[in-house]
Amino acid sequence: MNTAIALVDCNNFYVSCERVFNPKLRHVPVMVLSNNDGCVVARSQEVKALGIKMGTPAFQCDELIRNHDIQVFSSNYTLYADMSRRVMETLKLFTPDLEIYSIDEAFLSLTGFDTREYKSYGQKIRKTVLQWTGIPVSIGMARTKVLAKAANEIAKKNGGYDGVVDLINCSEGEIDARLEQLDVSDVWGVGHQYTRLLKSNNITTAKALKYADIDWIRKKMTIMGARCVYELRNHSCFELEKYPEPKKGICSSKSFGVPVSSKQDLEEAVASYVARASEKLRSQNSYANMLIVFVATNRYRKDEPQYANSACLKLKGPTSNTIELTESALIGLNKIFKAGYRYKKAGVLLEGIQPDTHIQLNLFHVFDRAKKKQANILMKTIDGINKKWGRDSIRLATEGIKQPWKMKRTRLSQRYTTNWNELLEICV
Repeated sequence: MNTAIALVDCNNFYVSCERVFNPKLRHVPVMVLSNNDGCVVARSQEVKALGIKMGTPAFQCDELIRNHDIQVFSSNYTLYADMSRRVMETLKLFTPDLEIYSIDEAFLSLTGFDTREYKSYGQKIRKTVLQWTGIPVSIGMARTKVLAKAANEIAKKNGGYDGVVDLINCSEGEIDARLEQLDVSDVWGVGHQYTRLLKSNNITTAKALKYADIDWIRKKMTIMGARCVYELRNHSCFELEKYPEPKKGICSSKSFGVPVSSKQDLEEAVASYVARASEKLRSQNSYANMLIVFVATNRYRKDEPQYANSACLKLKGPTSNTIELTESALIGLNKIFKAGYRYKKAGVLLEGIQPDTHIQLNLFHVFDRAKKKQANILMKTIDGINKKWGRDSIRLATEGIKQPWKMKRTRLSQRYTTNWNELLEICV
């Protein structure tokens, strides 16, 4: 049976989330900044038209912000995660087979829907998502994932398609005509380095890449590049991943809102990052066998002494227990901490991850099954409380209360959908 795939991509997702709860933001320039309000990570069409690029440091946009009255927001990850969940739940109504690719993208299998008219079905999906969540989306449809991604790019960049491009039942010539509109840098899997390589060899469009010599592509871009080319040729190489593999490594790290010098503040930050990482570990039903803790000063401050170091600890036994992981992380931090430096960043990395159903024991560790069961119940209870009442409703005292090192978010909007105290207020 021929496959049929749709890629649904939320338009300017972070900006769209802000606009859902503040209609005054419609048709005005809006942009969202990264952690610590550092760089631009989301832009409305109006901001894109002003020439502001993704990743531009916010301070370089000050003049444009003043002159064009750009509305600027800090990243509100709590709001964005909940809006993403609502969009994905809506998409699940249209197909049982769905791969959540990122916070704002999902592949939908439409295989077996051959009796339907795909474009009108795409319009129905688009209209429903907008009506139920307020988030505008673009949809690309094709026989392969790379072609669906290309179709989506064309839909987003060309208003003439009304947000949906269908390549499923197109002839080879019609597909080529669409691919000729697309720059090779917009093909899925082609990054900056490959773009330079391809353009230096006169491969400038998606169509040119489609007909490139496959042996040359395999040699220069590895087997993954060759698979992308085969997908452009309508041969499916990438299956839908309905059940993504558990992560092999989990990292939690952030830059501090202000430089940190005291050991106590660093301990609070590391304990907080351990809590995030262990929460993710438990959510995929896994244990970790190894923990790495690291710290670093601000390498851009050439006028200050520089220091960066890490400590790798083999855990006594596989665990996802926040308390045990925090104890190990603080031991590691104690080994690498040096006074007299202004630290900019710290983090933890969990490695040696394995399913919690298959525990590899060692001769020097006594496995207490009853104690492990008790700890699992405790962690499950903590996760349940935080899920129901909001993140950090309950946490270790080691994580601190005021947390002055937390990342700076001076333009944060409200958590309209997840916090009772921040619900949208309407004056009638």
